[in-house]
Amino acid sequence: MPEVSSASNHRFQPSSNRQRVNMHPWIADRTASFDSSGIRKVFDLAAKLKDPINLSIGQPDFDVPEEIQDATVDAIRSGKNAYSPTQGIAPLREKLLAEINAKYPGQNRDVFVSSGTSGGLVLSLLSMINPGDEVIFLDPYFVMYPALVSLCGGIPVTVDSYPDFRLDPAKIEAAITPKTKMILVNSPANPTGVTASEQDLRDVGDLAAKHNIALLSDEIYSRFFYDGDFASPAATNPDTIVIDGFSKSHAMTGWRVGYVHGPPEIIATMLKIQQYSFVCSPQPAQWGALRAMEISLDGHIDDYRRKRDFMVEQLSPHFELTSPGGAFYLFPKAPGTEGGTAFVERAIADGLLIIPGKIFSSRDSHFRVSFAASDDTLRRGAERLIKLAGDNR
Repeated sequence: MPEVSSASNHRFQPSSNRQRVNMHPWIADRTASFDSSGIRKVFDLAAKLKDPINLSIGQPDFDVPEEIQDATVDAIRSGKNAYSPTQGIAPLREKLLAEINAKYPGQNRDVFVSSGTSGGLVLSLLSMINPGDEVIFLDPYFVMYPALVSLCGGIPVTVDSYPDFRLDPAKIEAAITPKTKMILVNSPANPTGVTASEQDLRDVGDLAAKHNIALLSDEIYSRFFYDGDFASPAATNPDTIVIDGFSKSHAMTGWRVGYVHGPPEIIATMLKIQQYSFVCSPQPAQWGALRAMEISLDGHIDDYRRKRDFMVEQLSPHFELTSPGGAFYLFPKAPGTEGGTAFVERAIADGLLIIPGKIFSSRDSHFRVSFAASDDTLRRGAERLIKLAGDNR
């Protein structure tokens, strides 16, 4: 195995005795290995501001399409309010499986409906990660990744992807050790919006197969893909476990309908755990998701591509940033030597809500901007960011 470079990879350390001393004696040690989400802290701060310019929200700014709302109301009124089967309602699973089989012909894949993609992540890690197992993912990362790995007793191993946030198979391979159990990829990515190339995903899939490592692909932003065609490592690695859902694509973040597909034995294990945890995704919302599969999102995707182009055009002369190929985030570098947190504090004091990059990273150099907002909010937000960058000079 190649040596792991300490300059490009980081292994999170377990909670210290100092943390244990300050905890209530009934609280489990495992909860000390991670903090509350910093995003929630920003949301709490937002509630105290009057009419802020809000570019912090990680959800679409359009409402759930009326056809989905109507299908869900019809389900409620027709008595579909009890538990569904743990694996999800049959019509939704059948439609999902037909779509999956068409996309990955010849593969033996099963699917179940999870309580959001977050529920899918929890079940995936609980099903596959033992204490001491290492899980590799890129830095910057979605905030849940290190926390959930630690909750399972695993060891998060981050691979530095600055400055372009590319999924680099060589860096992934350098991080593999005999303790590596899983590689976790996220494309398009939160918080950067960067999309992995088809070749890089293929190479990482080959690495996972070569070393007999689980490959988990978080594809919640798969429909928010602006340049070219979406690629998944499952296309070439049939053992890839894929997580997707309706939260972002159809603005159903509060409805908690995701799905996971992969090798049947892995899916069966996740279902076993779901029986004793989430039980099932809310049944009425599943009927709404079934209707959602028939609705075209092209208009919304075109709109978000335009929003992406506007923000990149406005901010790139003033900030170092990589144009996102998907999702609805920008991850610019704070100007000068100020640092991400300090810049965000100035922005919030000026009525602009953005997220410090340190929430998603071991570095404190960047900040996250969401362009899932109205055109007027984006215009005002861009003006405020440019002003703040000028004030830093």
